[in-house]
Amino acid sequence: MARAAEWRNWAGDQACSPAVVERPGSAAEVAAAIGRARDAGRGVRAAGAGHSFTDTALTGGTLISLDRMRRVLEVDRASGLARVEAGITLHECSEALWSHGLAFENLGDIDVQTIAGATATGTHGTGARLRNLSAGLREIELVTAAGDTVALSEASDPDAWRAARVSVGALGVVTAVTLQAVPAFTLEGTDTTEPLGEVLDSVDERADATEHFELYVFPHSRLALTRTNRRVDGPPRPRRAPRAWVDDVLLRNHVFGLAVAAGRRAPRLIPRINRALAHASGTTVRVDRSYRVFASPRLVRFTEMEYALPREHAAAAVRAVLAVAERADLAVPFPIEVRFVAGDDALLSPAGGRDTCYIAVHMYRGMEWERYFRSVERALDGFGGRPHWGKRHFRTAATLAPRYPGWERFRAVRERLDPDGVFANDYVRRTLVG
Repeated sequence: MARAAEWRNWAGDQACSPAVVERPGSAAEVAAAIGRARDAGRGVRAAGAGHSFTDTALTGGTLISLDRMRRVLEVDRASGLARVEAGITLHECSEALWSHGLAFENLGDIDVQTIAGATATGTHGTGARLRNLSAGLREIELVTAAGDTVALSEASDPDAWRAARVSVGALGVVTAVTLQAVPAFTLEGTDTTEPLGEVLDSVDERADATEHFELYVFPHSRLALTRTNRRVDGPPRPRRAPRAWVDDVLLRNHVFGLAVAAGRRAPRLIPRINRALAHASGTTVRVDRSYRVFASPRLVRFTEMEYALPREHAAAAVRAVLAVAERADLAVPFPIEVRFVAGDDALLSPAGGRDTCYIAVHMYRGMEWERYFRSVERALDGFGGRPHWGKRHFRTAATLAPRYPGWERFRAVRERLDPDGVFANDYVRRTLVG
């Protein structure tokens, strides 16, 4: 148990001062920390890498950090099953899996999150035939409010397993997971610019044509940056270190950061800056280990909102969001991001029960974001949108419940595993309890 200090998320815009910060090294130590919190009448939240943009991890009670629980416990190369501690990051896990000839089937564009935090919030990559990360969890080890360590799987407790895969930390503290990996593979990633109208007119076909397709749209530009990742035969051919630094750090971070900072100082220049950035994007090709192509460094700080909607609405929804982003009263220097995911059966997965298009909007740190995000949220209401649990939104339990067929089943699991609300904070009470 450590003396409490202020905790902040990666973006720096969510902060709390917990009464106690615990850093357990085992499930037994997690149970002991929960017991001490209960005895003191404190609530409990677990924090991963802090890459959620909501207040989901905030607490004035006990904050449990899993940064001492990041080991790989067991790997079966034949079955592809790997058991890892919950605090391991996606990047660390990818490196370990690769050493066993295995890999994640899919990943998002950031891999510094912990496996527990990424899956609990429904984090995803892109791939019309691939599901989000939590769909790959075969078993979840969870410490409950009573201090019991339970192993949840489809065989042992199917409703609790479907609830715990995307749980927003409301059921207990995840201490380990068993995940399904696939044989390691090489990806060829191609980024290029194309006319926006052509891309949107054929977006469904493009999503079906390759394993991983996504696009970025700068407001006020008529170009789309498309990203297509496909499996290729042969070994990885990583870029030389100087070339990788120029592409990933200098251009995608430092130059982009200078551009959006200029837009923050002079909002009237944003349309011109956005068009220049889109035109300057050009074409790049990478052939490397899958996880190195999926993810790239993110050094420019921002806040984000992302909505999941039925895939058939993708083009219309992008056009609706773009109309908002180009309003004269809004200054939007960041591109709109569009990805695709197959449906799954986790009770609170934003992609639950339907093939999904995700649309994400961002705002640079220090710039006013709420009017923009609220306007986008209203625009996506008509498409049946569900918010990403780790990204900003303005929903409550009352407005979310009708959007999830499994809502009451999740509530029943939560009441069974945490009847006294030990793991409830303001975010959980607002979005899950009501």
